Amino acid sequence: MAVTVKQMSLIVSLFGVLSFILGIVAENKKPASGTPIDGKGVVICKYPSDPTVALGYLSVAFLAVSTVAGYLSLFYPYKGKAVPQKALFQSTSFVVFFNIALLTTGLAATLLLWPTITEQLHLARNVHHNLKTDCPTAKTGLLGGGAFLSLDSALFWLVALMLADNAREDFFDEEDNQKGEYGNVPSNDYDAHLQSKASA
Repeated sequence: MAVTVKQMSLIVSLFGVLSFILGIVAENKKPASGTPIDGKGVVICKYPSDPTVALGYLSVAFLAVSTVAGYLSLFYPYKGKAVPQKALFQSTSFVVFFNIALLTTGLAATLLLWPTITEQLHLARNVHHNLKTDCPTAKTGLLGGGAFLSLDSALFWLVALMLADNAREDFFDEEDNQKGEYGNVPSNDYDAHLQSKASA
């Protein structure tokens, strides 16, 4: 079964929205801080069990799937017809949105991974020799910002896909026109040419 532009756009949208939702939920579930428990010369931070780390990594994974699908959708040979990348990158609008999609994807991944990894480190290294520690968690707001950028990234991939589809249609229209110019010889001209050869 051949893949269509519509199917690819649905895949990009679905995984982009999933990444956004999981990032927002991870942000909302993240505790403000842990509870310090005094030990012998140390402070042990007890954190409530929350799914922030798992949701953060899932959000990054769905962002990655959305990005890969978005990138591949631009250059996929729909209906078995491949378009040279040069033809796509001749469109200034396509180049602009392609680069914005890459940039927002990178920023989204950074803003999702940074607090997720930080939170994981806080949970793993919960014994502190600093007796004044207040049991911090990852910086608030980063996961939410990453989630919104993840959604933006999917939208920019969709815009790039629409522009690529337009460039693809223009490329094949030009190709058909060139074939029409050189491939179609009027039959009257051909018959007249044969008659002139025969009479000579």
